[in-house]
Amino acid sequence: MNLLYLSEMKRSQFFLLLTVIVLISCKEEKRIMTVTGWQGASQAGITLPHEHVLVDFIGADSISPGRYRADSAFQKALPYLLELKKAGCQTLMECTPAYLGRDAALLARLSHASGLNLVTNTGYYGAAQQKFLPKHVFTETAEQLADRWTREFENGIDDTGIKPGFMKLGADTGPLTDAQKKIMKAGALTHLRTGLTIAVHTGDGNAAREELEIFASHGVLPSAFVWVHAQNESNPEVHKELAEKGVWVEFDDVHPESIEQHVGFLKFMKEHKLLHRTLLSHDAGWYHVGEPGGGDYRGYITLFQELLPRLRQEGFSEEEIDQVLHKNPAEAFAVHIRKK
Repeated sequence: MNLLYLSEMKRSQFFLLLTVIVLISCKEEKRIMTVTGWQGASQAGITLPHEHVLVDFIGADSISPGRYRADSAFQKALPYLLELKKAGCQTLMECTPAYLGRDAALLARLSHASGLNLVTNTGYYGAAQQKFLPKHVFTETAEQLADRWTREFENGIDDTGIKPGFMKLGADTGPLTDAQKKIMKAGALTHLRTGLTIAVHTGDGNAAREELEIFASHGVLPSAFVWVHAQNESNPEVHKELAEKGVWVEFDDVHPESIEQHVGFLKFMKEHKLLHRTLLSHDAGWYHVGEPGGGDYRGYITLFQELLPRLRQEGFSEEEIDQVLHKNPAEAFAVHIRKK
C-alpha cells in the first residue's frame, strides 16, 4: 500500500484498517507462569493440575527448610517425574503451599532435570483446623495478605526470583471460619491484581458455594476458581450446579481403587455437557518430610495406565480426553484477570 493510495482512502476506512492492524499485532497468546518462566498456555500440553513433590505436615509454627535435605528430596522425586514425562505429560501444577513445605528452588531443579513444566503457587492453606496458617493471618487484613501474595508474583518467592503461577488456598467443610473467609477475600483481591487462578482445597459443596460467593462479591468471575477435591462432595448435582456457573470442577485423588468412581464422575459430566469445566488429577507424590528416606512416594501415572483406558472403553473420544487433560488446564491456569 503506497502513500498515494492512502491519501485517497476515506478517513474512516483508513482508521478502520489501522485499528485492525493494531488489534492483530497486539493480540497475545494466554500464558502460564512456570518455575522457569512464562510458557504459552497452548504449549503446556497434557497437564496434571493437582500434584505434590514435597510436603511437611509439622505445622506452620514449626516448619523450616532445615528439616530436610533438598538433595535427598530431589533424588527421591526425579524418577517419578521422569516416568510421568515418559507417559506423555508435559506440565504439573505443584500444589504444596507456603507453610506446608513449598520449595520453589527444588521445583526449578526438578523441572530442568525432568524436562517437565512445573508450576508453584502462592496463598495459604486454611484447612485441617487451620494448623498450617501462619500467625499473621489472624492479625492482618485480607488486603495485607493480598499484598504479600502479590509481591511474590511481582518479585518472586523469597530470594529465588521464582514466581507463582496460581494461588493455592484451603478450607474445610462449610460453613467457613472467619480466617478461611479472610484468605478467600485475599485470594479475590490478589486475582484482581495479578490474574492468578484461585485453586481451593475444599471440604464439601457447601464450602465451595460459600467460596464462590466470596469471590463473586469482589467481582471475580467463577472461571477464576478451581474447586479442588470436588470428589469429596457426594451429590453430583452440586458438581453440575457450580460447573454450569463457570467454576472449574476438579476430581483428583485418582488411584487404583478409585478408577470406577472417577469413571462415574466423568460420565456424569459428559452426560450434562460439562466436560469443558472438568479437571482431573492424582493429588499424588510426595517426599514426606520427617519420615525415613522421605517415606512412600506415590507416582503420577495411574491416570494414564488405568483411568484413560477405562474411559476409552466407556466411549470417551480422544477429543474429549484432550479437552479434560490439555485444553481445560491451559484455560483454567492461564494468568489473566477474570472480573465482572
